[in-house]
Amino acid sequence: MGKYSNIAVIYGSDSSEWEVSCRSGEFVSSRIDGAEYNVYEIFARFGNWSLVAHRRRNSMRVIMPAETRPQIDKTDFSVILDGVKVKFDFAYIMQHGTPGENGLMQGYFEMLGIPFSSCSSFVSAVTFDKFSCKNYLRDMDCVKCADDIFIRKGEEGAEGLAHEAVRRLGLPMFVKPTDGGSSFGVTKVRREEDFGQALQLAFSEGKTAIAEKYIAGREITDAVYFNGKELVALPVIEIVTDHEFFDYDAKYNGFSKEICPADLSAELTASVQETSKRIYARLGCSGVVRVDYILAEDGLYFLEVNTIPGMTAASLVPKMVRTAGIDMTEFLSGIIENA
Repeated sequence: MGKYSNIAVIYGSDSSEWEVSCRSGEFVSSRIDGAEYNVYEIFARFGNWSLVAHRRRNSMRVIMPAETRPQIDKTDFSVILDGVKVKFDFAYIMQHGTPGENGLMQGYFEMLGIPFSSCSSFVSAVTFDKFSCKNYLRDMDCVKCADDIFIRKGEEGAEGLAHEAVRRLGLPMFVKPTDGGSSFGVTKVRREEDFGQALQLAFSEGKTAIAEKYIAGREITDAVYFNGKELVALPVIEIVTDHEFFDYDAKYNGFSKEICPADLSAELTASVQETSKRIYARLGCSGVVRVDYILAEDGLYFLEVNTIPGMTAASLVPKMVRTAGIDMTEFLSGIIENA
């Protein structure tokens, strides 16, 4: 018998990633052990939290009609269903972007004392901001960080930074929001005159951005989780795409090839996996976390940490889990029970 009874899977978000979040949440909900837990699906966007579906132990999934979806009581994280109050005792957070990935949702559950699947509010806030996260890792001897320039919207001189960015970082370079994911707001800048437009696109996703030196190499990714006894690194994936970089289309519309396990030597694979575990431990992560890298000629470069990685049927972490020979339902039960 598990520690928890009523699992709430929260998806949707206030960011551009909300639709991907829904697909991830629905996949996770469908794979949680229906013999062990009652599963409740909550759609949460811009403060409106409603119950969209539920699946009681050993029963079929019931979809709530849109006009009758009950609202979640945020004072104690509960819902009235068929005249009975259901209090959720575990939250599986599948919100990509704000408020699920930047620490806001985690802070809510921490105040209520309700266990949840992801990193703490503090760790989520640090890792969600690419610039802050890189600064936590710059002195690690196992991974490198590309040179970058931090830019705040409205900061004096930000609009005239193009020439200085080219001088310091060279071309091409990446301009990206410091927060967010799914490559929203990211531009590979090849000409100085395109810098301003790229910066405005980044600012459409948030108030801060970074210009980052382009590192040529192979894009690889690895995920780590805690199995109750130790940290475990899943098989490494290499991402190959004909696009300029691993953008939204490449991620979700089939314009990439994801090789799992990556065609790396056993020694290099072990090194990447050990680095991922060290980063997970250094940041104080919880749940399943994916770390993205560029493998260059002069070493391994850190790109970003995904504390709530995509969990659709075609996403990277489920592919790693399948390659490792782990049943997805058992994997999710482990995440829940070891939170």
